[in-house]
Amino acid sequence: MRREELAELAGISVDYVVRLEQGRSTTPSAQVIAALARALQLRIAERDHLFRLARLVPPAEGEISDHLPPGIHRVLNRLGDVAVAVFAADWQLIWWNRGWAALLGDPSSTPPALRNFARDSFPINGDAPRLSHWPVTSLTRDTVEAAVVADLRRAAGRFPNDNRLTRLIQVLTAGNQRFAELWAAGAVGAHREDHKIVEHPTVGPIAVDCDVMIDGDAELKIVILTAAADTEDETKLRLALLSGVPEPARR
Repeated sequence: MRREELAELAGISVDYVVRLEQGRSTTPSAQVIAALARALQLRIAERDHLFRLARLVPPAEGEISDHLPPGIHRVLNRLGDVAVAVFAADWQLIWWNRGWAALLGDPSSTPPALRNFARDSFPINGDAPRLSHWPVTSLTRDTVEAAVVADLRRAAGRFPNDNRLTRLIQVLTAGNQRFAELWAAGAVGAHREDHKIVEHPTVGPIAVDCDVMIDGDAELKIVILTAAADTEDETKLRLALLSGVPEPARR
């Protein structure tokens, strides 16, 4: 794998990759190491070894994993131009393909800590969504909001000692009244589907179906966006994917 490919997949600069190789950067963060492990499609043991080489403690059992197993990587890479992304158990975005970036905008321009679907669903202090660079409207908003909160509660039971999840829930409970009300309801469940309108800057509005598949004990969420077959929306979606990644809209 070339440096440029590794840097793009990991969401870091080529210059930083070179500095790591040359030993000029000796204190990479756990987030960077996790991103490199995903890009290199390392197995769990290999990922943990990379953490130790960087003098970092590998993720502990019972914590949310951002690791994407090689088998999942292979399946995702064979989906072609379908818009697909992978989220961790706490709805932290950890991987996306070119189709996703072409449909919604490139997430790499958003700070990693803010690439979280729950944060977008329950904004704090009027914050704008960060996972899409243009407007996206859910046609089942109330249902999706309840499902996301129920999903986070399920994750909290599965990963009770995860600091990132705990902090996310604290921030959303304190900063968003709707989240706080849904969290207090105590429902446990999973977010499985949605129907959205994407206001794409090149081809106009596209109606897409959003399907969520959950993989394994790590609770990885594979999100796939498609349009109904033989419709104008399907044509628009294909055009959007062919057009490449547009410049983000100014906020």
